[in-house]
Amino acid sequence: MELTRTILLLILPILAIQLGLMIYALVKVIKSKTTKYMNQAVWILIIVLLNIIGPILYLVLEGGQDDRD
Repeated sequence: MELTRTILLLILPILAIQLGLMIYALVKVIKSKTTKYMNQAVWILIIVLLNIIGPILYLVLEGGQDDRD
């Protein structure tokens, strides 16, 4: 029982970071009018399916764009 609680306490912050990154990247891709490398539907799939790596890829590759176009 103690081992399960310890593992859960280690995993919860990682899950919170993953969820926060995913929500932030999804909001950013939905609000953007254009994307540089792929269309929005592909980026949404990458963000949702690749967990932590997908949002980081989007933010690194597309994150520098201004949404003021």
